[in-house]
Amino acid sequence: MMSSASLPANRWLVLIAVMLAFLPVVLDMTILHVAVPTLTQSLSASGTEVLWIIDIYPLLMAGLLVPIGTLADRVGNRRILLIGLVIFGLASAWAAFAQSAAMLIAARVLLALGGSMIMPCVLGLIRKTFEDEGERAMALGLWGMVGAAGAAVGPLVGGALLQHFWWGSVFLINVPVMLVVAPACYILLPRSEPTTPGKWAIGQALLLIAGMISLVYGVKAGFGGKQPLAIVALVVAFGIAALTLFVHKQIRSPEPMLDLSLLSHPAIVAGLLMAIVASGALAGVELTLAQELQYVLGKTPLQAGIFMIPIMAAAAVGGPVAGYLSNRFGLRLVATLSLAGAAAMLAFLARSDFRDPGVLVPLALAVLGLTLSIGLTASSIAIMGSVDASKGGAAGSLEATGYELGTGLGITLFGVFMSSVFGRAIALPTGLTQASAEQASRTIGDTYIVASELPLDQGDALIAAGKAAFTQTHSVLLTTAAAVIAGLAVVVFLALAKYRSPSHPHH
Repeated sequence: MMSSASLPANRWLVLIAVMLAFLPVVLDMTILHVAVPTLTQSLSASGTEVLWIIDIYPLLMAGLLVPIGTLADRVGNRRILLIGLVIFGLASAWAAFAQSAAMLIAARVLLALGGSMIMPCVLGLIRKTFEDEGERAMALGLWGMVGAAGAAVGPLVGGALLQHFWWGSVFLINVPVMLVVAPACYILLPRSEPTTPGKWAIGQALLLIAGMISLVYGVKAGFGGKQPLAIVALVVAFGIAALTLFVHKQIRSPEPMLDLSLLSHPAIVAGLLMAIVASGALAGVELTLAQELQYVLGKTPLQAGIFMIPIMAAAAVGGPVAGYLSNRFGLRLVATLSLAGAAAMLAFLARSDFRDPGVLVPLALAVLGLTLSIGLTASSIAIMGSVDASKGGAAGSLEATGYELGTGLGITLFGVFMSSVFGRAIALPTGLTQASAEQASRTIGDTYIVASELPLDQGDALIAAGKAAFTQTHSVLLTTAAAVIAGLAVVVFLALAKYRSPSHPHH
């Protein structure tokens, strides 16, 4: 333990600066969820383009986090963070004024690059700035709260901006934040910091990025049924080959990018699975709900954001609650019960009528937000509590990757699954051309676009068919998510059988 006198005096200011840097990155994960209908119509984007606009960000981040986290260990967190802030600010301005769907996707690629430079550095700087364990736990708790609150408030902020301004404002909001944060980080962060010696293996980094993105793209294109099967199979095979080669290199390398020996701990594997599934379910449910509320129930983006407040408010409380409960009742019990609770809420919401929410629907949304957020924090405790301090950085980037990958896959799988269920459920009115019928049965957004081009009564009939099909789709989706999370609760219960938290060696 160090005396508090020898610690950097401005360490709490440093924490505020890096948390402000982190906030826009998490906001951008979810801010678009409520903007989908507006975006689709403004840029006349197809269903596939919309998925790419939303998805390219968490996907690229999932591929970039580990390599850039390792690079930051080599050249210093401060330098990478400052470059990341500049890129993120410029990309935000570009996205705000994008003229086409393709331009917006390109701007989102740059946003992901900036975001993946900011995220690992924030964690690394917190770890280096707070050497006292009690203070560090508090700083990481506050960081987690900003993360959960940011991702959760995203839809609300997005809704409020769309109410008053054009869709580009959801990106433009990042620019003034970056203009304040970048100079603050430049001034406050210490110039010198310990770095890890060694080379940064660019080849390994590219393998990981290529493998991740190919796999996810393959899943997306395969389920979406837009691409011929041969192409999908090729892309998936390439993704698997790249990731296999990456794993092989990691095992043989004296300085691996990802320490795969960490995966020999059952608790870390359970933690990773929880991070992927819980963040995926949270992102997927938010996206589905936002579309149901706007397209089917005719709410404005702001009203949709307000309807989702219970999820957000409860998710922000989940972090501190999870820490307390795990210390009190042990991690295994808390993790298993939180997942079982989330599964029960999803199953209930699948059967609920959102037209008449009453008290029960907001309550179920709040319990869902709380249980998933406890699950996410429990995954963090499982991962971080199973490693030595020297491997804290490697474990941290593994966890952050799980989180990003979960969000990306959650949105992808929900989006893809949604399209295929919706296409089967919709009963199209007669008299549509082949092309219109195909487009209208892709997604509910496409249904609205086709309906706007039809005569009034035919358009109305099509929208009514779309609404009925989407309500059915949304029920199938939530039921499936409930079943997956219930299965995970069993896996976690078994995997954490031997877990002993560092603070309680004897349970």
